[in-house]
Amino acid sequence: MNSPPPEKPPLPVVPEGVDVSVPNVARMYDYLLGGKDNTLIDRACADEVVRQVPPVREIAWANRRFLGRAVRFLAGERRIRQFIDIGAGLPGQENVHEIAQRADPESRVVYVDHDPIVLAHARALLARDSRTVAVEGDVRKPADILADAEVRGLIDFAQPVALLLLAVLHFVTDAEHPHQVVATLLAALPPGSCLVISHLHRDPVLHPLVDCYEGATSPAVPRTTAEIAAFFDGLKLVEPGLVGLRRWRPDEWILASDPDVPILGGVAVKL
Repeated sequence: MNSPPPEKPPLPVVPEGVDVSVPNVARMYDYLLGGKDNTLIDRACADEVVRQVPPVREIAWANRRFLGRAVRFLAGERRIRQFIDIGAGLPGQENVHEIAQRADPESRVVYVDHDPIVLAHARALLARDSRTVAVEGDVRKPADILADAEVRGLIDFAQPVALLLLAVLHFVTDAEHPHQVVATLLAALPPGSCLVISHLHRDPVLHPLVDCYEGATSPAVPRTTAEIAAFFDGLKLVEPGLVGLRRWRPDEWILASDPDVPILGGVAVKL
């Protein structure tokens, strides 16, 4: 007789001081993926985004599945054993540490987010995992992330690191210098490290999305192909390069006939 699966640790309540009256981009993303860690205002805002931009739910799923394929590639073919996931969002199924530790149980993962709800949920999930931590940090302040004691304690910056920036840079405005942010992070990583980025592509279908996110915790800034490609300057993109997410090393879940969605992604190696 099979024993019942182990129970997950109970998720914490909303941390004190968190304003749940403002739509939160992490909780909206959770809702778009079918999660339950979201509030009425998050669902209302996400539903309005879906009403005005019908592909947005497909974009969310394409991004999540791209994350899984990219981490499997990095942990398998590239044999990366250290991962820093910035703007990690709420835990879901097939998280980075779960995929990486299937390839090697000693793989180490740092999740970074500035949202206290994300951190509370992640820390509850990771309470028994000494090789994975969730730390507070804002992608707009890369030097602080690199200097964080928990990050430095878990990650060996003399060995290759996979830097994951999935669906986060399009929430960094031009005035906040996103390309410099990425350059600062990459400068701390040794050769053999890898950069993974997914980013909303500037497409007419996304124009209403920009307006919808104006009232959320972060604005949305879709960018051109050239602007997204510039994040990889000085690196070597692995095949198939910077492409629509469904075209990046598709698996059996993606049919050749499936239309792509306006979000691009790529994986590159620091030489």
